[in-house]
Amino acid sequence: MTKQFIGTPSGALAALLALGVLAGCSGSHDAAPAAAEVSPALTVEAIQPEQRGIALTLLANGSVAAWQEAIIGAEVGGLRLAEVRAEIGDRVKKGQTLAVFTDESVSAEVAQAEANLAEAEANLADARQNAGRARQISDSGALSAQQVTQYLTSEQTALARVKLAQAQLDAQSLRLRYTRVRASDDGVVSARSATVGAVSAQGEELFRLIRQNRLEWRAEVTASELSGLTPGQRVVVSVPGLPAVSGRLRAVSPTLDPQTRNAMVYVDLPKAAEQGLRPGMFGRGEIARGSRGGLTVPQEALSLREGFSYLFRIEAGEGDRAKVSQVKVELGQRAGERVEVLSGIAAGDRIVSRGGAFLADGDTVKVVSK
Repeated sequence: MTKQFIGTPSGALAALLALGVLAGCSGSHDAAPAAAEVSPALTVEAIQPEQRGIALTLLANGSVAAWQEAIIGAEVGGLRLAEVRAEIGDRVKKGQTLAVFTDESVSAEVAQAEANLAEAEANLADARQNAGRARQISDSGALSAQQVTQYLTSEQTALARVKLAQAQLDAQSLRLRYTRVRASDDGVVSARSATVGAVSAQGEELFRLIRQNRLEWRAEVTASELSGLTPGQRVVVSVPGLPAVSGRLRAVSPTLDPQTRNAMVYVDLPKAAEQGLRPGMFGRGEIARGSRGGLTVPQEALSLREGFSYLFRIEAGEGDRAKVSQVKVELGQRAGERVEVLSGIAAGDRIVSRGGAFLADGDTVKVVSK
């Protein structure tokens, strides 16, 4: 009897406990689907890569230089420089006087040469008269053949002396003209070593002149980049702090530097000086080499991580929910605000247009189509 009294309540308690466990299990099964739902990490806009024309450009670094620099030197020696009429930066015209040497001694030599010429011409006139008479009477026998020959020879000698005197006068006149140092072309004076009072040697440099104030951009390119370069291609040169200047590729060096294995390219920059460029400035150039079609994405769609570029591709999902996968891509040329993608995605892929920096591989997102 005692066992039955004790066992009955224990059985009821066990039954109640069993019911509670079942109820708890049933509640946990109902909550599982709610816990499986994941909130989207971000609301993103879906776009597709676009086929666009890609401008093929070659980037190079180089320096601005004078197209040609004329050296203007002293063409007479031993004379004192009396005047200097041009300074660095002056714009000059062809034939303009830049400096003047003292010309007293040269003027005296010119006068002497003129007198020598006059004397020689007088002697020639006398010799011609004698020779003419000798020719007239040569057949009469009044003069021997030897005497006739002497008169004729004297005429030829006098003529030679006139030519010599004329040459000496021309030389001295040229020296007199060279006492005025003149610009050999239009341009801008880039250097001046002429000093008033100095006695210059013949050939000594006095001025340097940027011919026609014409500038060019010179840059080095590698051997592999030469194949796409031809004269006439458009080039845009950018110098820090100044507006970009457009020019044309004028020439490509026919040889490579044996040390660097690079070649020089020369780009004409019309009116570059008027826009503030100066020889010696460093500039970065973009050489246009035509165009081709390519798959492009907006610059803002790219994410840079650990030195590599990535896009987030939107995978198939349900409704407006989808997962994204991080895709490593290889980039090509830039076209304004868009970038060419060489590999990693296909034309039909949907990608996240922006905000990739806030996403991780496998994130769930809410997708809004553009």
